Amino acid sequence: MSEQDGRMPDGFVWGAATASYQIEGAVTEDGRGESIWDRFSHTPGKIVNGDTGDVAADHYHRTTADIALMQKLGLGAYRFSIAWPRILPEGAGAVNERGLDFYDCLIDDLLAAGITPFVTLYHWDLPQALQDSGGWANRDTVAAFRAYTEVVARRLGDRVRHWITHNEPWVAAFLGNLQGIHAPGLTDLPTTLAVAHHLLLSHGEAVPVLRAHGGPDTQVGITLNLNHVDAASESEVDRAAAQRMDQRLNRWFLDPVFRGQYPAEALADFAALGAKPPIQEGDLVKISVPIDFLGVNNYFRSLVQGGPKSDGADDIHSVKVEGAHYTAMGWEVYPDGLRKLLTRLHRDYQPRALYITENGAAYDDVLTAEGAVHDPERIAYLRDHLLAARQAIVEGAPLRGYFVWSLLDNFEWAQGYAKRFGVIYVDYPTQRRVIKDSGHYYAGVIRANGPVD
Repeated sequence: MSEQDGRMPDGFVWGAATASYQIEGAVTEDGRGESIWDRFSHTPGKIVNGDTGDVAADHYHRTTADIALMQKLGLGAYRFSIAWPRILPEGAGAVNERGLDFYDCLIDDLLAAGITPFVTLYHWDLPQALQDSGGWANRDTVAAFRAYTEVVARRLGDRVRHWITHNEPWVAAFLGNLQGIHAPGLTDLPTTLAVAHHLLLSHGEAVPVLRAHGGPDTQVGITLNLNHVDAASESEVDRAAAQRMDQRLNRWFLDPVFRGQYPAEALADFAALGAKPPIQEGDLVKISVPIDFLGVNNYFRSLVQGGPKSDGADDIHSVKVEGAHYTAMGWEVYPDGLRKLLTRLHRDYQPRALYITENGAAYDDVLTAEGAVHDPERIAYLRDHLLAARQAIVEGAPLRGYFVWSLLDNFEWAQGYAKRFGVIYVDYPTQRRVIKDSGHYYAGVIRANGPVD
């Protein structure tokens, strides 16, 4: 790769990402058990428009056609997640072979199409039966996850070479158990820290299991949602707020995985609020097991300022930039934040490899009478972030691939179907798929092995 030719390095992986509950549908078919997102989405008032993932993008019944679309885009890889309740409907115990069969066939079909599977074991759809026993706050769930990993790896490990243990444990822990806007909908800090710790511990427990059932070229990693954090001003209060945000969002997961410790300042902050992670002897050694790559999910930067709460404690406030461009999610478009994040990860943590496992944007897409979706804002977003990623490589970041979020419009968690991230439009009443202009642009990027104008 030269700095002038605009191309990524040879062998760069171009892919698209999805998640089981967001696209599969078929929530009661072929022995699948209930997940926490089934329960949560069916709870009145939790999801925009009362939407659920019952049908989603109906991918469970449309895998052949969806793989054909992946081939049309030229994807080299497809990142998807396995639904734990399809494999172990009660979270543990009896294995549902029909659930394994679905993913077995999916992987075979992907490989036959020349598409490399990147498989995520946990993308938030915990079996409800485990939640009824305390969920991730219960240390027993770590053992259940290890057993689930064993079942999946025994069946699929002969063909899957890229495994991701968890997707965005910060979101699962903090949005699901502190802010209550994701499943299971709790609002308790001690529970949140227990959930976060046990998610990390289960990652550490799963890594050697995946390696044991794979070949010598098996690659195992974890995906974290990470943001570059800027202070809103040079004031001491704002700079301190940015540092605290970085510790709570980024370092709370990066430091245990790469350094075998939690950031001391954040530990003290949480302790002052009466909460601490339930660390047992040996936990941090397990959590910091060497990994082959770090998956990075990034959409925007965090711009924050500090200020006092009514009780006098420090607080952190997000700030909007006047005149900046924002997506339909209200997220600032700031591509250089991705470059800064990737180079910081390389500098501070030295991962063996990095993959951008999610990056993309939601806009208010419209299907025209001619059957097209014109989304120039998404094209600009993708182009500028790919240019930023390429510059990070020039600056030394070991970036090996990029997965756009998302392949398809889908169930966007608390936003239901109100937000569209796909490079392929889904007309939900008919399940018709239409490649958006951004999808055609991305296909051109893949052909050129780099961002194109």
